Amino acid sequence: MTYQELYSNIQDKHSYLCVGLDTDINKIPIHLRSFDDPVFEFNKQIIDATQDLCIAYKLNLAFYETLGHQGLISLERTIAYIPDDIFLIADAKRGDIGNTSRMYATAFFDHYKFDSITVSPYMGKDSVTPFLSFKDKWVILLALTSNIGSTDFQLLQYNGNCLYEEVLKKSKQWAGPDQLMYVVGATQAESLKSIREIIPDNFLLIPGVGAQGGDLEAVTRNGINKSVGMMVNASRSIIYASQDIDFAKAARIQASQIQSEMKRLLEKYG
Repeated sequence: MTYQELYSNIQDKHSYLCVGLDTDINKIPIHLRSFDDPVFEFNKQIIDATQDLCIAYKLNLAFYETLGHQGLISLERTIAYIPDDIFLIADAKRGDIGNTSRMYATAFFDHYKFDSITVSPYMGKDSVTPFLSFKDKWVILLALTSNIGSTDFQLLQYNGNCLYEEVLKKSKQWAGPDQLMYVVGATQAESLKSIREIIPDNFLLIPGVGAQGGDLEAVTRNGINKSVGMMVNASRSIIYASQDIDFAKAARIQASQIQSEMKRLLEKYG
């Protein structure tokens, strides 16, 4: 998917919502356990209920890999079910020496057909560039995350800047905004102002709105650019809105509330 196609989807849906399909088999409604593939059935109903409200789905690989072979079957079935015009994120946090990264890129882009993959920048340029060699595919580089341990390294001072700022400055030389996105946690909303000074045109994947308590208006006010430039992810607050047979309906209500707020914020700040 191209930069313009992603922006057009945001305009068409008045939404920059990404729904996280981080499906924990231990948290899905009990009545789904009778299906041959309960994880896929859960995902299918969530997708049916939310696809007109979101512009992306993010699948965290850990929730599928933990189930072994069956989990990968559920993953592939879910990918195949998601409409082609919705941006698809592999939340895999890969990043290794060049040849290994090339294999990861081939797996996620050619085999699984993801549009993008989250990548750790820690091993440097040669661990990231193999992912950038695929046309109309994206790297989403970890920059400033919202977990407690983010302060261990990301905020360390280096050359007068925080380490995450050095990551932004260095990595933006590797590819343009049409291939490179960054992860910035929603709880880091105030830092978005300075981040936008470094990377004004890149898209940001912003997790942490919903169950983690991120402020959607603060995120939008500080992070929006001329192409909106954001995908805000919500996972648990949407997909686990109900544990009963009405779980998909409840998920739609939650997603609709976020999308309605996003529409208002786009009119205000866009």
